[in-house]
Amino acid sequence: MIIPKDNRLSPEKERELEAITGEFGISLHRIVGDHRTIYAMVGDERHELLITRLEGLDYVERVDTIQTPYKLMAKDSELANHRIRINGTVIGAGFTVIAGHCTIDPKNPSLFLESAQAVKEAGADMLRGGVWKPRTSPHSYQGDARALDILMEAKARTGLAVDTEVMDTEQLQLALDAGVDMLQVGARNALNYGLLRDIGRSIKNRPTAVLLKRGMHMGKLEEFILAAEYIAAQGNPNIVLCPRGTTPTMDGYRNHPDESITVLLKEKTWAPVIVDPSHSVGKAAYVPFACMAAAAYGAHGLIVETHVNPKAGIGDDPKQAVTPDVLARIIRDARAIHAMQAEQVQELAQAS
Repeated sequence: MIIPKDNRLSPEKERELEAITGEFGISLHRIVGDHRTIYAMVGDERHELLITRLEGLDYVERVDTIQTPYKLMAKDSELANHRIRINGTVIGAGFTVIAGHCTIDPKNPSLFLESAQAVKEAGADMLRGGVWKPRTSPHSYQGDARALDILMEAKARTGLAVDTEVMDTEQLQLALDAGVDMLQVGARNALNYGLLRDIGRSIKNRPTAVLLKRGMHMGKLEEFILAAEYIAAQGNPNIVLCPRGTTPTMDGYRNHPDESITVLLKEKTWAPVIVDPSHSVGKAAYVPFACMAAAAYGAHGLIVETHVNPKAGIGDDPKQAVTPDVLARIIRDARAIHAMQAEQVQELAQAS
């Protein structure tokens, strides 16, 4: 990773860097952070001659060689101080809550609009709404692009930033053209490297963020973080990691709850962690407990399926969506636990 002395380099200097690294078979990716632009070298950057030549340039402060497979997402990378800002909310600075329908019903737009206002009043920071839905059966409801207009109307009415899942490049472009703030990559696409690259390239020069869910069958955390690396390597580091339960399932739950990996992720990467308790446990009555556990493990936030009338919902809402009054209590209690957890971490750090 090349760290320049100045916040921004001229096009001429960037071309010189590309020429030098290209001689060693290394591609260069520009990553625009909060305070400066850095240049990630993709390839084997351990050539002694390469490092010597780069460090000899008067505009290069230093060259960092990071030994983990994930060069950009590593906790000790130059991006460690990067902050993801969405509509005034800084993900990772406090406790961020995203809430709303699993699936927007285009036949009943007023239902989503009512839920959107209700989750705002409950204290949520962002609004989620599923426009397109991955389904095991091709005969099940797959979503409808008309729901995107409803999502954006809710954004205009509430002032909340919005999150929705995309599964292919066509949906990606529609979401970006509409002004979606956060693109969600679901568990089924967590290892779809082509889609991850496409998303990274498409948001390279945008403030758009990505909520990357953990794949259902992912074992090692390295696999999860490397999936995020695919996006970051294209130039946009606005990536949030989202544990959402894995398989095989635990009896009584929809998946195997995995909010406990939050502490492990925080040891390995700087990326904020927002937990999805709704898909993890799969039953509305259990969701508040999973939320409290996520906060206790140090998560930076939650994404909670919420509906003013869950029985009238489509998709997963009837089973796992909580009502806005329950969401309000979750937000109150989870933020209190998060504050306590942050104090304990600070005290331990001072003691050591």
